Formats: sequence, structure tokens, C-alpha cells
Amino acid sequence: MKYTFKSLATLTIAGTLATGCNLLKDLNYTVTPTILEMHGDSVRVKVDVTFPTKGIKKKASVEIIPMLGNTPLNTVLVLGEKATGNGTTVKYKPGGAISYEDVVAYKPDFEASELTVSGRVMKGGVEKMITPSKKIADGTIITPYLVNKDFRVTIAKDEHKNIRTDIYTTYINYLKGKSNLQKNEVEKESWKSFEKWLSDAQNNPKIKINSISITGYASPEGEENSNNTLSTDRANTGKIASIDLAKKVKNDAVQKEIYTLLGKGEDYEGFKVELQKSTMNQDEKQLVIRVLEMYKDPIQRETEMRNMAKTFTYLDEKVFPKLRRAEIKVSYETTGHSDDTYQMIAKTTPEKLNVEELLYAATLVKETSEKTLIYNACETLYPNDYRAFNNVGVLLYLQGKFSEAETKFEKANAINSNPITIGNLGAVAGNKGDFKKAKTLLSKAMGSAETNYNNGIIAIVEGNYPSAISNFSDNKTFNKSLAQVLNKEFDEATKTLEASQDKNSAQGLYLKAIIAARTDKSDETINFLKNAIAKDAAFKAKAKKDREFLKLNANQSFIDLVK
Repeated sequence: MKYTFKSLATLTIAGTLATGCNLLKDLNYTVTPTILEMHGDSVRVKVDVTFPTKGIKKKASVEIIPMLGNTPLNTVLVLGEKATGNGTTVKYKPGGAISYEDVVAYKPDFEASELTVSGRVMKGGVEKMITPSKKIADGTIITPYLVNKDFRVTIAKDEHKNIRTDIYTTYINYLKGKSNLQKNEVEKESWKSFEKWLSDAQNNPKIKINSISITGYASPEGEENSNNTLSTDRANTGKIASIDLAKKVKNDAVQKEIYTLLGKGEDYEGFKVELQKSTMNQDEKQLVIRVLEMYKDPIQRETEMRNMAKTFTYLDEKVFPKLRRAEIKVSYETTGHSDDTYQMIAKTTPEKLNVEELLYAATLVKETSEKTLIYNACETLYPNDYRAFNNVGVLLYLQGKFSEAETKFEKANAINSNPITIGNLGAVAGNKGDFKKAKTLLSKAMGSAETNYNNGIIAIVEGNYPSAISNFSDNKTFNKSLAQVLNKEFDEATKTLEASQDKNSAQGLYLKAIIAARTDKSDETINFLKNAIAKDAAFKAKAKKDREFLKLNANQSFIDLVK
């Protein structure tokens, strides 16, 4: 947009007029963009000033004073080629051009303002005339302020699995060099517990036994090949004992061919574990371990241990018997309750559920009040788990109770500082308008969809529209469409808006009007505005002063619409 600065013709003081006419000719101003725009909460002003041939006398100088509304911008001093000062010199005969840039923090009165220039013409340091104020551009488009500050919060998920895989483990011990089952073994408490477990499993439809592995071991003394055979025999004995026990309690699954048998020979790893657990003197323990590590040959290793007679006797009485065993591992699945049952228990007797089950149950109910009750129960029963506190905070946030939500998020983060609650605290900060704090917190949060969306909002506020588009990812939302408009991707912005929930909302229609205006489609602009105003009358006053529609100021349909 070009304006001519007729600095002399409009003055009313005759003496100054005559002097001024000889010092400065008309100047041309080109403003980019032609209508000022707010980005990142500030307005950037760029003006190119052209001085014509013989436009400024050699000893003259001029102060160009820009004003945006009532706010003065930086003054520019231009010097004739023989004038003195700290300004920019413009030659007399060829003329020339200067470029002026300034950035000013946005103020609300900038929205319907004008960029004007005035000036003082001087010669020899003496003021010769004051030029009148002249409009050179309109201000200010503030479309970035349409961004929805709908910062999102993240639920901390449960790890509940309704089908849980587990292993039941028990042991059978044997006499030295033997693989037959001793009567006292089936009378031990551990074997009776196994019997009860098999009986319960048979009568519990939620338990499914998948497989049983039985591994036989020998203690690390005696001939190696014999021990290998012995460990295999013990695995077989373990299988027979398990089947006999299954017949006793009528457990059908354990009687089937679901066994894997393995003889592992001498159990040196188990030996080291049991040795450390024993009451043997620490120095003696270290000596035995050194022997184990020094001698790799089993025969030599056993010989060296036997040479430590007292130590070997202790091992033979206290440690080796624990290694002569068959280890029985039953792999099984437990199916949890039905979803209806989880809900019922969570509401009536939540203490019967573990933390994962309670968190899962809360996801099954729809009413916010019921979710809150379940999460509150979880807070009481499991106070060291941050997730229930976080999730109550989410429910409060979604109800607009931001201070209460923040308290819950802070409590959750005190229990366990984690990316989810840090991100949620960032959402609260953003909702309060503290974008600096929000950005800091979000940078520490996990890269969840919610966090990325929130970073997109911050990017719009900061004027980084490509980053906003990237953070919004595949979200078909008003905010992403707005970022695309601000990045001048009008076709993509239209596609996004059409796929969003705001396709026909008042703000969505208003954004469509902006897209139409920027692509010079006046009829569509007026139609979209009409529909937006019909849904929200507040957009009438907004449109009237919105510089997005400046080209329509002479359009009668627009005038009638916003009057």
C-alpha cells in the first residue's frame, strides 16, 4: 500500500510553509504487510520510505515519527548529505530510500487503529516546520487471538489385564543319590499347600492350567554323569508325584500330557545362592566360592572341597540337601471378573480390588460422580500410587475446577514426579494464561497426543505456525485449521475445518469467513459471517472492526450485516 506524504501543502503557517517547500519534497511510504498483523503477541512494522530526486535539501534533516494508534514508535532521522547527526543520509540529486522496522507489544486499541507518520523538518538544528499526521496503513489483524485455549489433560492408565499369566512353584527334595519320593516329602507343608492349590484350581473356572515344567537337580558332589542321570530321574519322579496328587484332588488338567521334563545335573548356580544364605562364616564362604571359580573340572572341584573337611561336612549337612530336588512350575492363567462385576465391586466393596482393577473399573463407568467415587476409594486404599490423584484432577479440570485440579496434580506429582502429571500442570498453567510456565512444564512432559496438542497452542501464541501444525498432527480441530490459515495454507485449512467438530459452529463459520476474505471471495465471506452471527451475535461487533474484512468496508451487504 503506497501513500504520498505531502508534508508541506497542508500546513497553515505561511512562513514555515515557504521554508518547508524548499527543504523536503513529497515522500512515498510502502508498508509491509499492507494491513498490520499481530503475531506472537506483538506487531511488527516495516515501512520503506522513498525520497524522490532532489527530495531533501543538502543541509536539511527530517524526523519521521510513526504512531500506531496512540502509541509512538521509534523515530527515524534522515539527513541531507551536508546535514549532521546520527541519522541515515540521503543524497540530494539521486534521492534514495530507507527501510524502517519496529516491533511493539500488542495493545487492545491496536485492533481498530491506523499507522500514521508525522515529522519535523529542520535546517542547521533549527526546526522549520512540523508536518501533519498522515495515515499510511491500517492496523491490526489479530486473528491469532482466535486460538482456543483448550489445553488438554491426560488420564494415567491402568495396567489391568483380565487374563493374567502366573506361575505356581513348589519343590520335592531327595536323599543323597536317590530319586524315589520320600513319605516325609508329601507330608511337608509346601506339598500340602500345592495339594490345596490344585484342588482350588480344579474348582475355580477362572483358573486354566496351561503347562507344567519339572526340572531335576543334583548337588555338586559325586560323579558328574551319575548326577546327570539322577537329575533326570528326579524330574520323572516329580511328574509321577504331581499326577498322583492331581488324581487325589481330581484335577483333570494336571493329569494330561502338559509336562516338560529336564534334568540339569549339578546345580552350581543354586549352590552359590544357598551358600550365601547359609550361616557359614563369611571367610569360609569366600574360600568355597574361590574354589568353585578356580576349578572348572567337576572332579577336581569336588576334590578340593572335600579337602576342606570341616567345611565340606557343613555343606553336606546344611546346603547340599536343598539342591537335591525337583522344581515344579505350573504355568496358569487367571481370568478376572466381568466388567459389570468390576463396577459393582468398585462401588460397594472397593477394598476387594487391587489398584489396577480399581483404576480399570473407573474407566467402565460413564458418570463423572461415579468415576470420582472409585478414584477416591483408590486414593484411600493405595495412597502411594499417583494415578488416582492424577485422574481425579483430570475430572476436576474437565468440570472447569482448575484450582482444585491443580491441587490434585501437585499431590500426584509429589507422590511420583512423572511426565503425565507434569504435563497436566502445564495444561493448568496454559489455561491460566501463563504460557511461559506452561511451555516449561510441557517440555518435561511425555510426548503424548495431549501434550503435543498443548504445545501446538503455545506455538500459535508464540507465532510459530509451522510448529503448531506439526504438533497438532492429525487432529482435525479448529486450532489446527487456524494455524494453517495463519501459515497461509488456505486449502488445507478448509479441509481441516470441514473435518472438525467446528465445521458449523459460530467460530468455525467465522474462520471460514476469514479464509474466504483472504482468498478474495466476498460473497462467501458475507455468507459465512451471516451464519456465524446468527449462531453467536457477538461476532457482529467483532466483524465490524476486524481488519480481516477491511476490503468489504464499502460493500453494502457487509455494512448492513454489521451495523
